[in-house]
Amino acid sequence: MDFDVKAWQELAKTDPAEFERRRVALLEELIASAPPDIQRRLRGTQFHVDAERQKSTNPLSATLRISRMMWESFSELREQLNQLAHPETAKSAEKSQSRSAEIPPFKKPVAE
Repeated sequence: MDFDVKAWQELAKTDPAEFERRRVALLEELIASAPPDIQRRLRGTQFHVDAERQKSTNPLSATLRISRMMWESFSELREQLNQLAHPETAKSAEKSQSRSAEIPPFKKPVAE
């Protein structure tokens, strides 16, 4: 698949409505080309990406929001892979996270 970044940039500047139409069509084509059992998840991810774009006040904000989503997803994947690769470490980490702590009470302030 050839992707001409400069052509897309020019289209976004000169005809934002056509840019958006083509963007949606290209995403739909890509999702439709995925195996059927993955398409639903891809549509859900695209829904979240579009929601972040709509909440953003400018393109840079949208990029940062979407980047944050990507890194959060990557971090979750890394944790799951680490648990699969080192199940004994994952169990000890779960135990250490489930410990409770005693919180001392706050002293009442002395009235002056």
